[in-house]
Amino acid sequence: MQNTHRKIFLALFLSIFCAVIGIGIVVPLLPIYAQDLGASGLYIALIFSSFSISRTFLIPLFGKLSDKKGRKPFIVTGLFLYAVVSFGFIIAGSVTSLIAIRFIQGIASAMIMPVTQAYIGDITPKGKEGFFMGLFNLSTFFGLSIGPVLGGVIKDSFGYSFAFICMGVLCLIAFFVSLFFLPHNDCKKKDIHNVESKKIISILKDKMIIGLFVFRFVYTTSIGVVWCFLPIFAHDKFNMSSSGIGILVMLGVFISGILNIPMGYLADRLNKTVMIIVGGVIVCCGVYSLKMATESWHLACANIAFGIGGGISMPSVMALAVIKGNDVGAMGSVMGVLTMSHSLGMLIGAILAGISMDYLTIETGFLFCSWIMFTGTLICFIIMLYDRKYKKTGENKIESLYENDEL
Repeated sequence: MQNTHRKIFLALFLSIFCAVIGIGIVVPLLPIYAQDLGASGLYIALIFSSFSISRTFLIPLFGKLSDKKGRKPFIVTGLFLYAVVSFGFIIAGSVTSLIAIRFIQGIASAMIMPVTQAYIGDITPKGKEGFFMGLFNLSTFFGLSIGPVLGGVIKDSFGYSFAFICMGVLCLIAFFVSLFFLPHNDCKKKDIHNVESKKIISILKDKMIIGLFVFRFVYTTSIGVVWCFLPIFAHDKFNMSSSGIGILVMLGVFISGILNIPMGYLADRLNKTVMIIVGGVIVCCGVYSLKMATESWHLACANIAFGIGGGISMPSVMALAVIKGNDVGAMGSVMGVLTMSHSLGMLIGAILAGISMDYLTIETGFLFCSWIMFTGTLICFIIMLYDRKYKKTGENKIESLYENDEL
């Protein structure tokens, strides 16, 4: 990696790390905070899903625009909006205002996540996609590991308002890091005319992208269920404190983050599809185990299994996305499509958990989620296996034509 690229990587890593710590401080507190304001399970789901709704519709747009206009303007704008919106939680006095704030926060996220991932994809050396995407993902996973624990301690010691202030300050730090340390001229690998010719619809027709889209969708559906209602489940059934809930949420994220570098390294050397499927099966087991928990340490073990599965699968998912982004010459659009699947998954996961909480049980939500994860993993495997066979058939035909020509 060139020296300039190292500086870009470090600036993006620090920016996302700070921003995600801020987000992690608040996310495990939101369900209980909303419940204190009188929100039912469905309204808690709406608070989480409003974030995903705005992200889902705008992610493809910002991803494609960043291919044309450059990465930095979207990253900096999104981080600044994150900081402003963070302070809005302090004055939120109703469930409706929380829904509105989360909707705006989703717009900011749509500017940040696919664009930063595309930027990293731009500067990643060929053949090392798994390692560098896994390394960059540490910024998210470590931020989400530190944030919940820090948020629980802050809330128990100083209350909700101070936790929201900390979130805003950290997002401001991320904004200034990107503003001053990212170069004005982005490193673009592809010609602008090639980028403009790529449509989101044509990218979605690619079988590899479809497989990755399905897997990331079901995986983040599981995340949506776990993050949205594991805090309430732990609080109501096991009487855990905010600090304890923060540690519980942190465990899965931290384990997943730790695994990203070794699994990314292996993804560059082993079969990426196999790693995705193995990780998906372990995630299924982890989510199902939450339903079976009868003691608090059972929750911890299940969440650790959930983290292991994500840590094995996601570096391979992102590595294949980078390879595909370089192939089609539209890294931002490819990352936008995958981040859109992430948003849809969080949306469905939150709604599923909310309905289960109000009309069934949270345990039933965990059961449904484990089946969704299993089904999606199976579909992903079938699609990617078919795509591989199709490509091999195509290669054999080309070789055959070449041999006949020689004759």
